[in-house]
Formats: sequence, C-alpha cells, structure tokens
Amino acid sequence: MDIRFVARNVEVPEAIEKQMREKLLKLEKFYDRILDAQVRVTYTRGMHVVEITLDANGAILRGEEYAPDLRTAFEGAIKIIERRIKKHKSYIKDRAHFKTHDVVGALKDLKPVTASEEEKPEGIVRVKRISLQPMTPQEAAMQMELLGHDFFLFEDADSGNVNVIYRRKEGGYGLIEPQ
Repeated sequence: MDIRFVARNVEVPEAIEKQMREKLLKLEKFYDRILDAQVRVTYTRGMHVVEITLDANGAILRGEEYAPDLRTAFEGAIKIIERRIKKHKSYIKDRAHFKTHDVVGALKDLKPVTASEEEKPEGIVRVKRISLQPMTPQEAAMQMELLGHDFFLFEDADSGNVNVIYRRKEGGYGLIEPQ
C-alpha cells in the first residue's frame, strides 16, 4: 500500500507519522486490496482535522475526524475507515443478493450515516472533476455511504443516463433520473 501524508497549517512529528503509517498498514488485514492511502492533516480553529482516503481496488473510502489532539483525531478517522472497510467487504459478499432484488427494496435496507453540521461557505469554493462509472443505484448508494457523502452522481448501468442518488432528511434515499 502506498501511503501519502499531506499536512496543512500543522507539522506532523516523525514519531506520530510512523505510528499512523503502522496503523494504516494494519488495515490490510481487513481488506487486502487497498492500493493507496492519503492522510490529510490540517489545523483549523484550534482543532486537528484528519482525513483518510483509501483506494480499495476502485472503491474510494473516506473517513474524517476532528479533535483537539492529533492522535485522537487520527484514531477517530481510523475507526471510521475500519467500519467502512467492513461495510464494503460485506457489500461485496452480498452483491449477488443485490442483483436479484429490486432497487427500492435494496435502498430501504441501507441506513444513512448522520453527518455533523458544518459552516457552509457562500458560492462555489471548489470544482471537482469525476469520471462516471456505470453502476446500479444500489452500488451507487453503497459508494455514497463509503465516501460519507449526502449525494452521489453516477451513470446508470442499464439506461446509460446520468443519475443522482441522495440521502433524504426524513430517512432513506432518493433517486433523480433524467426524463
């Protein structure tokens, strides 16, 4: 596994970076197809923010944690990543189950992850370019959960249309399809 560290507004001591690297390498015991990892460490408003992003053979998993202490933030982010790896592994095992059931039933089984409220800046502050992967709505919902996002843009494998799946405030998921 290739591990990259990116630090902004903070310097990560070599001893802590070594411990982080060792813990990240231990993730391979959960899932041996992790290709690379990026650990982004920032310090903002008196809090350390650790964001871990993994490429697990094409699936992107992300965990982010805030804490006043760098180690505490890292430990929290690692726990989030471990949960998401386990969820991804169980999804892969149950993939045959998803293929034999209808979309609405599969989407009802998934439970949304609650996200903490954050300050929202005005206007466009970032542009992200993505390559759309053909997938089913179930696979898109799982990828959205693995990333910890509230919506996910994907190409429908059956129709070829670009769709959006999103987490509803009342619970459950919504699917936006073009006419």
